[in-house]
Amino acid sequence: MISTKIFGLTGGIGMGKSAVAQLLERRGVPVVDTDLLARKVVEPGQPALVAIQEMFGAAVIDPDGALRRDELARRVFASDISRRQLEAILHPRIRALWQAQVDQWRADGVRLGVVVIPLLFEINVAKQFDKVICVACSAATQQQRLTARGWSAEQIQQRNAAQWPTEKKLAQSDFVIWTEGGAEVTVTQVERLLAGV
Repeated sequence: MISTKIFGLTGGIGMGKSAVAQLLERRGVPVVDTDLLARKVVEPGQPALVAIQEMFGAAVIDPDGALRRDELARRVFASDISRRQLEAILHPRIRALWQAQVDQWRADGVRLGVVVIPLLFEINVAKQFDKVICVACSAATQQQRLTARGWSAEQIQQRNAAQWPTEKKLAQSDFVIWTEGGAEVTVTQVERLLAGV
């Protein structure tokens, strides 16, 4: 009987979590990304979207009935109370989805599965994983990457303020993948990690 290992993957915004998740998937590791689940639970017709509209008003919904992410983000990252209200709507639904996927991996006898959770430590789920991987880079590189995406300095500061400092995440993690170098350096780190699992 194969014992399934479940790893959590976390890190700050713009630090390379998605790139590392793709590298893992290309090497046959099943991955569930909670950012994608977060999009799924707020699709038109989903109970979470109804709850968000009730909490934040019609201005966060566009004429087609879809969530206006930019407007919602503008509100919730400017207010800790609003952010916590949104998290109370989303986090339990997202958690139920990734936990169901983990249960399925175990039932299928998957050797290793990875769940990408940006706020893994902040929502206190680290103990649910066999190991935690933190993807990180320097603050300067993070700033460059997010600026290239069109983010303002204020948006970057607000997102970072809503998460643990990178140093604290690194200290609590079992593995670190440092994405400062080129893509080949990241690939080497991912392959080294998998070789030891």
